[in-house]
Amino acid sequence: MNCEELSGENLTFNPKKHLPIMRNLLNVFIPFLLLLSCRSEQKPNVVYILADDLGIGDVSAYNEKGKIATPNIDELAAGGMMFSDAHSGSAVCTPTRYGIMTGRYSWRGTLKKGVTWSYDSSIVEDGRLTVGNLMKQAGYQTACIGKWHLGLNWADSTGKWPVDFDKKVKRNPTDLGFDYSFVIPASLDIPPYVFVENDQLTAQPDRETESKTEYGWWRNGPTGADFEHKNVLQTFADKAVSFINSNKSKPFFLYLPLAAPHTPILPDENHLGKSGLNEYGDFVTMVDDVVGQVIKSLKDNGLDENTLVIFTSDNGCAPYAGTELMERAGHFSSLNYRGYKADIYEGGHRIPFIAKWNDHIAAGSKANNTTCLTDLMATLADLMEIDLPENAAEDSFSLLPVFWQNGNEFKRNYTVNHSINGTFAIRKENWKLILAPDSGGWSAPKPGEAPEGSPIFQLYDLAKDPAEQNNLMNDFPEKVEELKSLLKESILKGRSTPGKAQAYSRIEKWPGLDWMENE
Repeated sequence: MNCEELSGENLTFNPKKHLPIMRNLLNVFIPFLLLLSCRSEQKPNVVYILADDLGIGDVSAYNEKGKIATPNIDELAAGGMMFSDAHSGSAVCTPTRYGIMTGRYSWRGTLKKGVTWSYDSSIVEDGRLTVGNLMKQAGYQTACIGKWHLGLNWADSTGKWPVDFDKKVKRNPTDLGFDYSFVIPASLDIPPYVFVENDQLTAQPDRETESKTEYGWWRNGPTGADFEHKNVLQTFADKAVSFINSNKSKPFFLYLPLAAPHTPILPDENHLGKSGLNEYGDFVTMVDDVVGQVIKSLKDNGLDENTLVIFTSDNGCAPYAGTELMERAGHFSSLNYRGYKADIYEGGHRIPFIAKWNDHIAAGSKANNTTCLTDLMATLADLMEIDLPENAAEDSFSLLPVFWQNGNEFKRNYTVNHSINGTFAIRKENWKLILAPDSGGWSAPKPGEAPEGSPIFQLYDLAKDPAEQNNLMNDFPEKVEELKSLLKESILKGRSTPGKAQAYSRIEKWPGLDWMENE
């Protein structure tokens, strides 16, 4: 029927003429409307991949002059959104992982500096809401596969081997909202070297192992009968793919914290020499391959259209990964930013962050908003339309306004950075105040080694000085006081989000905060 037929007598309903047309239209549109309805109600799967010690400049999508190719991660970037100003909650891994799990800065709790070690107890407080709890509440199948490094409650632990490995391991991910977990307790260079599946070891330790090769070293410690360091990364990939294959009929949340390219640096035979740079570069290509395996499994199961995939890193590249050699070859893991892992400088905590969700996040888009990995909790709660309680996610802001490319509605006003020794920095807009005269970490000047007469704090305008070379503390005293007051308010209030003040765990000496000790 054309436009001319829609005139005069043709507007009168004629059953013989019009019913067949109506049936044809209904046959086309009803399935289409049902499909749209199903899609609108179907919850997206969420896959959160966390690399370990991967610098922002180690992803080729971020580093046009870089020497390491990461085609699978780049594919995520091309199909989604790249964040240029994303930060880990700390410049080292345990506190960052705590922030991802809880939406709260780790220094508000018991861990004020450093990381947990071999037999340290869990630092996630009893009763604290985690992203696992949240997603389980939303009806998701939840899994944690990879490096845990938040402490576990070992039975009868005296802080060293022997530990009663026969008994159940408590405060594991399944106690914190995950239906399934397959993890190593800490970094791949910290014993015990065992796989913990849910609350049990997959095999008892039958030996002690130690390695001290140039890049493949790990500390001496008990090692499970089924544990080979060189196979761990691929084991995580296999477990992740298996989980996706087994849960394609229901919404799932997969938290995949990898143990690479952290030391020991152990690229397999397929990746050794692939970067043309060094073994660290080769290991990065292996991490990229694992990302590719996960993407492929989503596509093979028809899940890539409705899965939010996030790829990021827990902190910057470690300086002992051969950074001097790489820089001589023209590869800068921290891009043009100062410092590396452990430092309060940008290279310690400015990280790659990529989010892809077909038809929801514009392909090839970029975000310049300052964000933090603590933002996962509020983002998922917003996505699930769940109201967070007052005593949860105290430092978490939803990224959905950024995903929808309306970043003006993103509510994060400032971000607190933290180094390995507990040094604070606070960032608001382009201004960053470091509450120390040094790196707070492993780069020069190390803590206690700042040149005599150095200003006690460091103030940088990152818009003009991203490499943090020109300390403006003495030029803008009012900005120093403004940022100090904002940090003080955040600490004393126990949160950086709006809401009721929360309790926090305090210590006698906060690095760089002598001026507020009497509060």
